[in-house]
Amino acid sequence: MSARDEILARVRGATTDVTTPTGTLRREQLTDSGAADPDGLTQFAEMVADYRAEVVRVADHEVPAAIAAALRDHGCSSVVVPDGLDPVWVTAAEEVARVRREAETPTHADLDSTDAVVTAAALGIAVTGTIVLDHRADQGRRALTLVPDTHVCVVRADQVVQDVPHAVARLRPDAGDARPLTWISGPSATSDIELERVEGVHGPRTLVMLLVDG
Repeated sequence: MSARDEILARVRGATTDVTTPTGTLRREQLTDSGAADPDGLTQFAEMVADYRAEVVRVADHEVPAAIAAALRDHGCSSVVVPDGLDPVWVTAAEEVARVRREAETPTHADLDSTDAVVTAAALGIAVTGTIVLDHRADQGRRALTLVPDTHVCVVRADQVVQDVPHAVARLRPDAGDARPLTWISGPSATSDIELERVEGVHGPRTLVMLLVDG
């Protein structure tokens, strides 16, 4: 037996209890929406906040004012918006910052000179505190949410599911519906070998989530 075979045999032996199937969650078992209940929404908000993101719970009619407040509070003088973003939200952003449309920021340099981005979301996952973007018209292309330093993201309560299997089932209802996905668990951060946290290395330094109740 070669050294490689011996190492692989040891790995297989050490992981037998976790790799042997004990039951498989099939797609047909996920017939309900998996939407989070009120406790799940609270869990989602707490998990997102635990990642050092700012969480603001608002009613639907309060979203425009909350967007303006978030941009103002974080000193954002310019903001890029996806082409499909709610026009009312865009108008609110225009009250406090210079708005640039997605088409007006074709390069990373254009985005790097922009303070913030405002987007909607595809869904949220309660148990992990994760926001998922599938980059439809109200979320824009991936670079839009990776380069500006502040991301204001609006997540509706009915978009929050309880766990990852329900998230995947909702994101890809059939095998042919594949889209690029960005999974966001808090602001961008990394740690060096001495465990010193550095934020904003590979994405926004500041994440503000507006969770729309009701």
